[in-house]
Amino acid sequence: MELRHLRYFLAVAEERHMTRAAARLGLQQPPLSQQIRALEKELGTRLFTRHPHGMELTPAGEGFLEEARAVLSGVERATMRARAAAMGQRGRISIGLTTSASLHPGVARMLRAYTDGHASVALDLHASSAAGLTDALLRQDVQVAIIRAAVARPADLVFRELTRENMLVALPVDHHLVNRTATGENAPVPLRALAGERLVLVRRHAAPGMYSNVLDACYKAGFEPVIVAEVEQMLISINLVAAGVGISLVPASIREVRQEGIAYCPILDAPSLIAPLTLVYRRGEARPIVTDFIELCTRHGQALKSRRSTTATALSSEADTASRQENASRKAKVPVSTPSKRKKR
Repeated sequence: MELRHLRYFLAVAEERHMTRAAARLGLQQPPLSQQIRALEKELGTRLFTRHPHGMELTPAGEGFLEEARAVLSGVERATMRARAAAMGQRGRISIGLTTSASLHPGVARMLRAYTDGHASVALDLHASSAAGLTDALLRQDVQVAIIRAAVARPADLVFRELTRENMLVALPVDHHLVNRTATGENAPVPLRALAGERLVLVRRHAAPGMYSNVLDACYKAGFEPVIVAEVEQMLISINLVAAGVGISLVPASIREVRQEGIAYCPILDAPSLIAPLTLVYRRGEARPIVTDFIELCTRHGQALKSRRSTTATALSSEADTASRQENASRKAKVPVSTPSKRKKR
C-alpha cells in the first residue's frame, strides 16, 4: 500500500462518485477503479457499495476513512515541518528583554510580527537587567536581546539602536509641578525645577546607562539630585511615585502603564535625557531564525524612528509654546522683596 492509494480512496470517499473523483485527481476512471479494487483486495474487504448513481462507504470503509485521513494529515504536517526546518523557520529562539524595553509598544509589535511569520518557532523570553542580558549573550544563554542604554560594548556583540524616545517626569497627580496647558495637556517641567525633589531611580547596576544619563543631566542643570530610593525594576519606581514616595524620570512609553495617581510631564531644557531602545546580538550570528528576528527588528526600528521624527517636531513646537507661556507668566507677576518658598511635600 502506498500513499497514493490512500489519496485515491479519500477522493472517492469524499466525492461518492468514481467519475467525479477521477476528474478531481486528474485520472481516467478505469485506472482509478482498478486502484480502488486493488486496495480492497489488499485489505481483504469491500470499502464501497456500488450503485447506479454513485458509491457509498461500507462500515469497513467508514473506519478506514478516519485512519486514512489521519495518516495523510500526519504526512502533510511532517512535510511542512521538514521544509520549515530546512528554511530555518522551525526551532526555538531565546530573547532577552529588560523590563522597560518590554513595555515599549514597538517591542510588542515586533514579537507579534515575528510569531505571525514563524509559527513553528518557539519563543523563550528572559527578563533581566541590561548588564545581565549582556553577560547572558556572551555566555550564549540568550541569542538576542532588547535593552535600553548599553552598559558595556564587548567586541563580540553588535549593538544596534532601533529607536529612542524622550524621558518624562512621573509625578503624583497632586504634585505642585503638575500644571495644565491651554489644550489640557500636562505642561512641560524645567529640569532645574526638580532640584530638591525626592527622586526614585532604577538601581545603577540594573540600568547603569540610564542612571548615569539622569545624574549627568541634573548636574548640567545645576543641581545634585536627591535620590531617596533605588529599585530593581522601573514598574516598582512607578508604584512608589503613585504612593507619594517621590518622583521619577522614565521613558515616554512607560505612560502606557495606566497607573492611577500618576501624571507624566515632558521635561524642558534636557535634550540629553533620552531613552534608546537597543537590539543586541552576537557578531557573526548566522542561524536563520535569529537573523530573521534581527532583520525584522531593524525594519520596525526604521519605522519607529520615522514616526519619532514626526512626533518630536510636534513636541518641540509644544515645548516652545509652553516655555513662552511660562516666561510671560513670570513677567506678569508682581515682584516681592523676599524670595518665595518652594512648596514642600
